[in-house]
Amino acid sequence: MLLLLLLLLPLAPLFLRPPGAGGAQAPNATSEGCQIIHPPWEGGIRYRGLTRDQVKAINFLPVDYEIEYVCRGEREVVGPKVRKCLANGSWTDMDTPSRCVNRTPHSERRAVYIGALFPMSGGWPGGQACQPAVEMALEDVNSRRDILPDYELKLIHHDSKCDPGQATKYLYELLYNDPIKIILMPGCSSVSTLVAEAARMWNLIVLSYGSSSPALSNRQRFPTFFRTHPSATLHNPTRVKLFEKWGWKKIATIQQTTEVFTSTLDDLEERVKEAGIEITFRQSFFSDPAVPVKNLKRQDARIIVGLFYETEARKVFCEVYKERLFGKKYVWFLIGWYADNWFKIYDPSINCTVDEMTEAVEGHITTEIVMLNPANTRSISNMTSQEFVEKLTKRLKRHPEETGGFQEAPLAYDAIWALALALNKTSGGGGRSGVRLEDFNYNNQTITDQIYRAMNSSSFEGVSGHVVFDASGSRMAWTLIEQLQGGSYKKIGYYDSTKDDLSWSKTDKWIGGSPPADQTLVIKTFRFLSQKLFISVSVLSSLGIVLAVVCLSFNIYNSHVRYIQNSQPNLNNLTAVGCSLALAAVFPLGLDGYHIGRSQFPFVCQARLWLLGLGFSLGYGSMFTKIWWVHTVFTKKEEKKEWRKTLEPWKLYATVGLLVGMDVLTLAIWQIVDPLHRTIETFAKEEPKEDIDVSILPQLEHCSSKKMNTWLGIFYGYKGLLLLLGIFLAYETKSVSTEKINDHRAVGMAIYNVAVLCLITAPVTMILSSQQDAAFAFASLAIVFSSYITLVVLFVPKMRRLITRGEWQSEAQDTMKTGSSTNNNEEEKSRLLEKENRELEKIIAEKEERVSELRHQLQSRQQLRSRRHPPTPPDPSGALPRGPPEPPDRLSCDGSRVHLLYK
Repeated sequence: MLLLLLLLLPLAPLFLRPPGAGGAQAPNATSEGCQIIHPPWEGGIRYRGLTRDQVKAINFLPVDYEIEYVCRGEREVVGPKVRKCLANGSWTDMDTPSRCVNRTPHSERRAVYIGALFPMSGGWPGGQACQPAVEMALEDVNSRRDILPDYELKLIHHDSKCDPGQATKYLYELLYNDPIKIILMPGCSSVSTLVAEAARMWNLIVLSYGSSSPALSNRQRFPTFFRTHPSATLHNPTRVKLFEKWGWKKIATIQQTTEVFTSTLDDLEERVKEAGIEITFRQSFFSDPAVPVKNLKRQDARIIVGLFYETEARKVFCEVYKERLFGKKYVWFLIGWYADNWFKIYDPSINCTVDEMTEAVEGHITTEIVMLNPANTRSISNMTSQEFVEKLTKRLKRHPEETGGFQEAPLAYDAIWALALALNKTSGGGGRSGVRLEDFNYNNQTITDQIYRAMNSSSFEGVSGHVVFDASGSRMAWTLIEQLQGGSYKKIGYYDSTKDDLSWSKTDKWIGGSPPADQTLVIKTFRFLSQKLFISVSVLSSLGIVLAVVCLSFNIYNSHVRYIQNSQPNLNNLTAVGCSLALAAVFPLGLDGYHIGRSQFPFVCQARLWLLGLGFSLGYGSMFTKIWWVHTVFTKKEEKKEWRKTLEPWKLYATVGLLVGMDVLTLAIWQIVDPLHRTIETFAKEEPKEDIDVSILPQLEHCSSKKMNTWLGIFYGYKGLLLLLGIFLAYETKSVSTEKINDHRAVGMAIYNVAVLCLITAPVTMILSSQQDAAFAFASLAIVFSSYITLVVLFVPKMRRLITRGEWQSEAQDTMKTGSSTNNNEEEKSRLLEKENRELEKIIAEKEERVSELRHQLQSRQQLRSRRHPPTPPDPSGALPRGPPEPPDRLSCDGSRVHLLYK
């Protein structure tokens, strides 16, 4: 004994403490870390990485530093064995004291039985790894003397095959065969739903390690259900966060028709709706996913969330490979609890090779509940997460990647610890008086309620992370985000939904170099008018305006010339002005979004309408007035021929004013009631030649109004009637000759030109309205050609005549001599009349002399005939005798013509 004391003397500072030092009183917290605490009685503290001298020299230990209690001899620690320094300066679990107690032999401990169902095969063969993890946890719990020191947990289990029917059979055996089970531990959501719904009838707590169905969160339906596997809805906040991160607004889903996936998808639909994201396509299948996958392909789904078990996942992606629904244009979101090599496992139900499956699944994203603590800190079992994985791997019979449920194994391990801690609280193992667990039976609701309360208040550090249950009995946890890169899963981030905290490692890789679009990227492009065409026609229009100005100036300058006066120069001036306005309309016709902004478009639309309308009314209206007057005057009856001798110009101007006024009134009402504005015509999408995930959506700007067709019908109907009437009048007056309007034949030709071009161009431009270049070319060239032809036909002959004959010079000289062009005209008319009279007198005299000679010769011939042929007796029939016609009685002259008048 003396020797032992001498050996322990150097460790006295570590093991000795004043009474109560291992209790629940927390040391003072400082910003420097945590104050050194004392070990329990008959125990000590192991300081990692520090020597005894270093421990003596310090009073505080840094944040995150861990200490471990140790006991002497055959004693063991009861209570927390490891404590960690927190950031607030306190140690973990200070509300639970640590004690060193004597070990209790196993033979004296009472057995408490757990009934478990492990799916060793089926849709999710999670029992392959979860059962060894549970057995390992039972060994660790039973070896601890601070937890259930008087009890030993034992396991009775069956293979449910993830089949509710099979599970029903084994549930019956567990409930009706001894010994009594204090708790049930099913795996697989479909099996847990069955067990949890029936367990309340036997006052049993259900603790699941591998059930994610959101339906199990219903406390009214499953009042005694807990699970260390978080609800599948915990994936949905992570998915929504990723959708927002990558800017996706449209997603599609495909699910297996089971309650767990239907509930999960319903929850996802609500969450994405709140985030402003739309589920555009929702497909489901029972056993054959071929048709739903084809539908996704046909509907151009790009971001696809898949919810199905591992066996169905292989079927889905075999069809995905056949439909080529993978690659740089697509992203698949899958559940993360499949085996790491699930796509390489041989499956006789599919006809795709491993290489084809590997190609199809490359790049997909998985969201997985964090089932293994990423921080390598020690858990309540005094193991780190990595030590747990290593220890479990040694117990497995095959490689972890080929073992179902390997990822969920930490949840199964922590489920046993959650159960043990809850039973420990219930039995008073923590130092308080409790109930006897061996007194539990299926009719004892009191013990069940105490176990429920203890389970509901669970909070400890497990190998899967911090274990705590929410109000619905579901585990709260982080979500791990992984991506399949080169055939293996890589961690790319974590998400804490409780804090909306996304930790991103920036290790994501994309086949196309960047995240794809959630749909074919539609690029809206406007079809603008060809600038070469616009410039060319604008030059022609500008030259036409110059020509119109020249013609107008010529007409005004020579308005005193009689030849110009007899062509009604004021109407010709209006024609030139109208042609100028029509030619000016070419410029706003060619303006589009390439030149002007959206706000300026309505003004351009109005400019087109007014310039064309007024230009037509002035140009064509003045010519129509001329031809109408000619037709009216020269088709009157004989008694109204006097109308031809007079022409009142104001009537012509009034007619033109009436036509212009009608246009102004119509256009004003149109502009006020239903103004023109910018509208967009959208065409079919076009695929670019390059292999890029975009489509071109051509658009074309138009000037339109709400009742565009009605207004065009009124406008075109009125103008069309004028054009047709003008053609008719021009045809009817083609042979008329009058000095009052000496150019009416030229006017008729111009009317033919304008009418034909307008009647052809108007319907053609309406048909070609979707082809901006063709429509502009037809409309603008029709305006240019009709204006050019009108100006040339009306004014060039006048210029030529005045230049070649010099009529404006003789008129000017006569005007200077007489002082008045009016007097000069009257004198000239008088001289011409006198000259004509003299000529007529000579002609009449000559004709009278010639008539006298003819009369004398005729009388001589009649006398000779009467001698040779005596008179013929009268005809009994009464017919008149035949004979030569009577000679003319007299001659008369009418103008320059001589007529023989007979009696």
